[in-house]
Amino acid sequence: MGEHRIPTLAAVALFACALVATALAPAHPAVGRAQYAGDIARIEAPREPGSDGLAGMTLAELMQELDTPALSIAVVRDFEIAWAKAYGQADVEAGLRATSETLFQAASISKPVSAMAVLKAVQDGLFGLDDDINSILTSWKLTAEQEYLDETTVTPRLLMSMTAGTTVYGFPGYLPTGMVPTVPQVLAGSSGSALVNTLPVIVDWAPNTRYEHSGGGVTILQLAIADAAGTPFAQFVKDHVLDPIGMGMSCFCQPLPASLDVNAARGYEWQDRPDEHRGSAEAKWHVYPELYAAGLWTTPTDLAKFLIEVQLSLQGRSNEVLTRETTRKMVTQGGIGHYALGFTVGSLSPHVPAPAGEAPQYFGHAGGNWGFRSNLVAHLEEGYGFVIMANADSSNPLVFSELPTRIRGLRPSGSD
Repeated sequence: MGEHRIPTLAAVALFACALVATALAPAHPAVGRAQYAGDIARIEAPREPGSDGLAGMTLAELMQELDTPALSIAVVRDFEIAWAKAYGQADVEAGLRATSETLFQAASISKPVSAMAVLKAVQDGLFGLDDDINSILTSWKLTAEQEYLDETTVTPRLLMSMTAGTTVYGFPGYLPTGMVPTVPQVLAGSSGSALVNTLPVIVDWAPNTRYEHSGGGVTILQLAIADAAGTPFAQFVKDHVLDPIGMGMSCFCQPLPASLDVNAARGYEWQDRPDEHRGSAEAKWHVYPELYAAGLWTTPTDLAKFLIEVQLSLQGRSNEVLTRETTRKMVTQGGIGHYALGFTVGSLSPHVPAPAGEAPQYFGHAGGNWGFRSNLVAHLEEGYGFVIMANADSSNPLVFSELPTRIRGLRPSGSD
């Protein structure tokens, strides 16, 4: 993700009157089978009519209360996309209505998509999961205090599982109107270039001794893919992950080209901004050269295709990208922390732990870039899951708590 960790936020002050009105605008028609119309209606209605708090609000009221201009959802049932629907305005200033094809920044949900690309490279023999990362890199090298690397080598496996001891939690992004640093410059940090707004990525504690989220660490893997394949990272992921799965609306495009700009949601930041300046006046979004960590533009429908491919591959029913054995690595914890090689395991969202006995059944990922929030949750064995994307920092309670609770409540009885 970017610099935005995902705290549980209370409702914040409303946007200007125009933004309030757009949250209540009619939703774009749902894409999917007619039998789910009742499910959609129940999600849009108060979860507990007459109750206090978020449960007693309609979805439109939630969007208004939480200053969320646009919301887009895709739900998976029986290994298929059951329905997808978008609400509100993708860009309030431009009057752009959100549709199920509107692009959002996936933020940290970029990581599992990128991880699949790394595992594809491993599967194809470009390098090994347990190779020394410096033996793969040619355009930059990881440096550290020698004491940390005397006994444990930093490897792709450790970087992917966030146990390599690397620094830099996340990235704030850059304004699209300014110069954007290269990946080697980002890894070298602000001490090496005035363009960079984050610290150098280094090994700051003994590898394989503890879990610590590190967007900096996985950015090393972005460079390793490019160096090993002799192909830009974005092109490698397109060729080996996005295209085979059919994610035609997705790209690791930073900055976003003008041809896609017209179909993209604007990000909205509420923190520390006076009312008259809310709506990200200085930029529609931030640019992230750290593609692996935060650079994917996509839709909930495309991410639903991605999670379905993972689910089917785990059952041995599809190998569009990875074999069943390799896909299993994406959802198998390594023993330290709750992070596997691509996904977190065992929760319905960052703030909704799975019910007792169900935790091992779920995999997913959350995301939070400047002005964007996203949530992907899927069942390991059943063909069930959902993706939620929104274009507001203030949407956390909606994206990570209330809406997942409503969607999960629609599952058929006995399916847990």
